[in-house]
Amino acid sequence: QLWVLPLGSAGGDAKPFRFLDSSADQMHGNFSPDGHFVAYSSNESGRFEVHVQTFPISDRKWQISTTGGFEPRWRADGRELYYLSEDRKLMAVSVSPGPSFGVPVVLFQTRVLPGVTAQRVRFVPARDGKRFLINTQTGEPPPNPITVVLNWTSGLKK
Repeated sequence: QLWVLPLGSAGGDAKPFRFLDSSADQMHGNFSPDGHFVAYSSNESGRFEVHVQTFPISDRKWQISTTGGFEPRWRADGRELYYLSEDRKLMAVSVSPGPSFGVPVVLFQTRVLPGVTAQRVRFVPARDGKRFLINTQTGEPPPNPITVVLNWTSGLKK
């Protein structure tokens, strides 16, 4: 679930509140640079998709991804939104005033670890959106070792 904590309120008695009231999972909340929109991942449709909602909440909401997506990040000027697709491609969507959102475009295939989790941030765009810092997989993970204990019942006798 996504929560908001107001900052700078008089008296310092700010209380966190739930951003969206839904039984679906929401994660990866990311405010637009102007603070008027929040991009987030939600599985309300049955799979994770990227959505944008006005802030404060109104009836204006947009689904940005078309074939699954997660971990949205805004370009510093708010004119583009990036996210990872289900098959781990880095996607870009143009953002025009209004706002209106373009069609998602593949930028490139990444090698990030598969799966959606709230515990990771797998990429960060540069302010101009021309470079990305990506937490990527460098090779096959080593196998987990196993230990075989022979004659383990002898350890039970005292």
